[in-house]
Amino acid sequence: MKVGIDSIAFDIPRLHLPITALAENRNIEAEKLIKGLGLHKMSFLDVHQDVVTMASNAALKLIQQENLNPSEINRIYVGTESGIDSSKPVASFVLSNLEMLFGKASFRNCDVVDLTFACIGAIDALQNCLDYIRLNPTKKAIVIASDNAKYDLNSTGEYTQGAGSIAMLISSNPRILSFSNEVGVAAEGVFDFFKPRRYFSKEETLQLENNPEWNGVLESEIAIYKEQPVFDGQYSNQCYINRICEAYEHYKSESNQTGKVYENWTNILMHLPYCFQGRRTFIEIFAKENPELLENQLGETNKDKIKALTKSPEYLAIVNEKIYPSEIASGQVGNIYTGSIFLGLLSTLCHHFREKSNLTNAKFGFVAYGSGSKSKVFEAEVSEKWQNQIEKVTLFETLENSTAIDFITYERLHKKELKQSVGTPKNEFYLHSIEKENPVLVGARYYKYS
Repeated sequence: MKVGIDSIAFDIPRLHLPITALAENRNIEAEKLIKGLGLHKMSFLDVHQDVVTMASNAALKLIQQENLNPSEINRIYVGTESGIDSSKPVASFVLSNLEMLFGKASFRNCDVVDLTFACIGAIDALQNCLDYIRLNPTKKAIVIASDNAKYDLNSTGEYTQGAGSIAMLISSNPRILSFSNEVGVAAEGVFDFFKPRRYFSKEETLQLENNPEWNGVLESEIAIYKEQPVFDGQYSNQCYINRICEAYEHYKSESNQTGKVYENWTNILMHLPYCFQGRRTFIEIFAKENPELLENQLGETNKDKIKALTKSPEYLAIVNEKIYPSEIASGQVGNIYTGSIFLGLLSTLCHHFREKSNLTNAKFGFVAYGSGSKSKVFEAEVSEKWQNQIEKVTLFETLENSTAIDFITYERLHKKELKQSVGTPKNEFYLHSIEKENPVLVGARYYKYS
């Protein structure tokens, strides 16, 4: 029995900052970001948007697209590292938002949960739901990847920001992709990228002696959570390389395959924290699979030879044929953490639809990564009816109609200084208010549909 993605939908903020505007205001040579990293735009959340609105909008589009009855949906599993609450999952917000439109208790028997492991959380949610459908082939599940990739102003990660959500209907006999049972895994506990709670004493921060109550905080310390991560870019990149190489080898072992497995893959889908990350890191797998080709490259060290190998006609063919299609949307959106690999998948499918490619029975290779750190490698096979499903998705058209914001507006949105939205909510869920007065509801977030 085949199990996989039956349908797919997305939600991307309508606002973006042109990468040229960021480069100009940060004194960065624009060509380094455009030609060096493949960046063109960064999608950015408006005042009324967050990971819940994006997840809810993507789920609604998917349900309407397939004319689904809520009673058909048995699971809504969300992968995110941008949760807005330490207890209440994004998935529960999505459920209540959908019930605004489909009726109270319409999703009462639907299981909902969030899975968090940096950028690989939605892959974990996908595989959990795939196993569920294998055991319950008449059931359906929705997997949502929803994230806001936000970095400190003037940081080295600032140009890799982005936001978006991808929703996928998981079923038996899927019309887009069916997945292999075998999965290669590699994990190690590291601090390459993380979002810790940060503690500051009342006395040092607020000049409050003898630990008085402050806004309900009785402890002597105040905990602050930032959306922006603590990260070490070079170390994180090395962890990425180490894990994907280990997971790739483990997948070969688990699937009893020998030789160059990637040669079986028509396209390669990877986590893209920036557009060209995939092509810059897959070279490590390519080099290990082609030792003689590597040895023939010019260079004194192995690092020099790998750098030369990236420019070889053999590797450039891999990039152009297998990786490039996934990069098209990434360069127009930016990093969306858990959703990046699925945005790459959607970009690849939309590219082949536009090119009228024959993908039926083609194999896709997934090389996923999440900081902290973990990689998973597995395969999927394209179904016969994939074109009928992708025809419903207007990814490239939507990205072309995105609205550019100026740099001042970008910084004010980043600092949460704007009180009014730049755009007006239309045919979408939006954040209406956050409770500040009621002591038993303080912090509760309320959404509406416009």
